[in-house]
Amino acid sequence: MGRRRRKPLPTEPVVLQVDSLSHDGRGVARNEAGKTVFVHGALAGERVHARITRTHKSHDEGDALEIVTASPERVVPRCAHFGVCGGCSLQHQAPEAQVAAKQQALLDALKHIGKVEPGRVLDPLRNRTPWGYRRKARLGIKHVPKKGKVLVGFRERGTPYVTDLSECHVLHPRIAALLTPLSVLVDALHIRDRVPQVEVAMDDDQLVLIFRVLDAPSDDDLAALRIFGADHDVFVYLQSGGPDTIAPLDAPADLAYALPDFDLRLGFLPSDFTQVNTDINRQMIRHALDLLDVGPQDHVLDMFCGVGNFTLPLATRAARVVGVEGDAGLVERARGNAIRNNLDNVGFHVANLYADLERPPWLGERYDKVLLDPPRSGALEILDQLPKLGARRVVYVSCYPGTLARDAGELVHKHGYRLRAAGVMDMFPHTAHVESIALFEKA
Repeated sequence: MGRRRRKPLPTEPVVLQVDSLSHDGRGVARNEAGKTVFVHGALAGERVHARITRTHKSHDEGDALEIVTASPERVVPRCAHFGVCGGCSLQHQAPEAQVAAKQQALLDALKHIGKVEPGRVLDPLRNRTPWGYRRKARLGIKHVPKKGKVLVGFRERGTPYVTDLSECHVLHPRIAALLTPLSVLVDALHIRDRVPQVEVAMDDDQLVLIFRVLDAPSDDDLAALRIFGADHDVFVYLQSGGPDTIAPLDAPADLAYALPDFDLRLGFLPSDFTQVNTDINRQMIRHALDLLDVGPQDHVLDMFCGVGNFTLPLATRAARVVGVEGDAGLVERARGNAIRNNLDNVGFHVANLYADLERPPWLGERYDKVLLDPPRSGALEILDQLPKLGARRVVYVSCYPGTLARDAGELVHKHGYRLRAAGVMDMFPHTAHVESIALFEKA
């Protein structure tokens, strides 16, 4: 049998009334036939003319061409590349409205997925400014002969192509200022067609650029990279293969970020996971510790601990803290950070928290309180252990409300915890990404 031919897309724009926002920041409407349409560039309450770009059995997708009736939340996007660049999706919505929508998305997920509601909705954590916050990013690089230049930027929305960026208002200003110089640099390299991306990482002051190189740079290329690093005060690294091939071109950077509230400084490697938003990270740590209500008598378990982002602040307040992480390199850095900060009441262990744990010694201890900060996939596999640990209070930090809601349902309906409070933290302004925090107490 031959393939089923796709139904041709409508040639004329359709008029849609947008009822709400989806989890990825698109307007949600229904067409005359009652079919759901996700509309990029539209906000809740707006009436728009939209072009249908894709059709599916259950829904359609489209772009807003004209805003007939604008939402009071609509603002003029600051960036000229908004709508093409995939780095942002919500610059057309006022920052306060973005946060309110994210808070509602979290509450909706808890209600509909986990079948739970928090006893208290926490005030959102916000940046002092919603611009120039991003200190880590992966930017695509592409030599495009038709444009006569090398493009450096985020991928275009919905395509694999690199956006032709000349400005970016969410990147830290030091990074954003390098977009055009990076284009000129790579365009002059002998291997310009073999440099597909550059990863950027900043601590409080220093900036690292990790160039992915598919072929070995020539001596002239290496000289150009060194000159660029010196001229722009950046550390240049090269990556020829997997993450284990990342290496400094010359002297390595000694990256570290300060946590002034706790008089701590945490070191990390350029490729390590760290939060992209320094201001929100500092607020988030203080917020999490206040919710846990950690005291000098408490024994605390921090799972998915990374380089010790929560573990070491916890150790300044608790009697004893144990951090567990699946990445051995991150655990090595966390141990080094404990030594760097003269903390001797903290221990770290390497363990795959998604595998069957054969009762390692750290899991046989009793803990008063637990902090969870899992990746997007959540912490479902470890939840059965929490009641056995004796933890009276659990704080769960999440980068995806869907898995937080799922795990909240497990903790409440299966393990006897109550969802005392929940709220969002605006880690990624102008994007649909939602960072959340929730407090659970034993019923």
